[in-house]
Amino acid sequence: MANLSTFDLNLLRVLDALLREGSTVRAAERLGLSQPAVSAALSRLRAALGDPLFLRRGQGLQPTHFAQSLELELRQVLDRVADLLQGPPHFDPRNATDHFTLSGSDFFAELLMPSLAARFSHSAPGLIVHLVDLVPDNYVAALNRYEVDIALIPQTRLPDWVAAETLIRATFSVVARRDHPLIGPRGIAPGQVVPLDLFCSLGHVVFSPEGKSRAMGDAALARIGRERRVVVTLPVFSGVSRAVAVSDLIALLPTALAHDVASRAGLSVYRAPLPIDPVILTMAWHKRFTNSPGHQWLRGEIRGLMACHDTGAAETD
Repeated sequence: MANLSTFDLNLLRVLDALLREGSTVRAAERLGLSQPAVSAALSRLRAALGDPLFLRRGQGLQPTHFAQSLELELRQVLDRVADLLQGPPHFDPRNATDHFTLSGSDFFAELLMPSLAARFSHSAPGLIVHLVDLVPDNYVAALNRYEVDIALIPQTRLPDWVAAETLIRATFSVVARRDHPLIGPRGIAPGQVVPLDLFCSLGHVVFSPEGKSRAMGDAALARIGRERRVVVTLPVFSGVSRAVAVSDLIALLPTALAHDVASRAGLSVYRAPLPIDPVILTMAWHKRFTNSPGHQWLRGEIRGLMACHDTGAAETD
C-alpha cells in the first residue's frame, strides 16, 4: 500500500494517461514525456500500489481490475485539482448571496453605510452587510476569529497576518449650534476660524469610545502651550453632534462628517484656530481574504465610496 507522505503525486497523471490511452507511447505524447519515462513511471506505480495495473495485449495495454476501479475516481480527483489551480472563482455581485461584517465607529455608519446600502440595492441585491461597533483593542482578534471581514480603523501597527490599506486622511473642523451666543455675535461666520482664546475658553465635547478626555485637539494645543476645557466625552459621533446642538458646547468633528450632519443637526461648521494632525483611516483584513473575489469587490466598493470624504487630500491639492 502506498504511503502518501512518500508517494509522487505526479505518478497519478501518468496512471490517468495510461488508462485513457492504453499505450505507453500515446500516454507519453499526451503528457509531453518520453516513452521510457512513462515506462519507468509505470514501474514505480506498480511497486507503490502493489498491482501490475496493466497487462500487455497486442500493441496496447489492458488495465487490471484494480486499475479499472481507480479510473473514474482518479479522473474526478485530477479534475478537482485542476479546478483548484485555476485560482479563485469568479464573483458576480448581482447573483451573490454572501454576508459581510464590517467593524467601525459611527463615522462609517453616517458616511459609508447609506451609500453602500444604495450600491448594494442596485448592483448586489442578494448581499448582506453588517456594521458592528468597533471595540478598541479587540478588532484584531475579531479578524482572526472570522467574526469581522474588514475593520475600519485609524492607522496603527498591525500583526503580520493582517493586511491594511489607507482609505482617507480625515481632517477636523469645529462645530457649534447655529445660534451660539458667543460665536455669531462676534461676527464669526461659518467657514471662518474660531479664535484661539474663544476655542480654549468654551466647553468641549470629545468623541472617545474609551472615555478619554484628551484627543487630537489636545495634542495640537499642547504643542503651543495651550489647553481646552473638556466637559463631556461620548462614545459615538452622533452623540457628540446632538450634545453640541442643544448646548453652548463646541466640538472637533472630522470635517467630512461635520458637513454631512450640520444641516440636519442644526450646526455650523468653522475652521480650527490651529493645525490639527489628520487621522489616517484604513481598512484592515486578514490576509487569508486578500485574493477572495468577493472580498476584493467589497474593498473596491468601500474604497470608491470613501474617496470623496478624503478631506486631507483636498487640503493638500
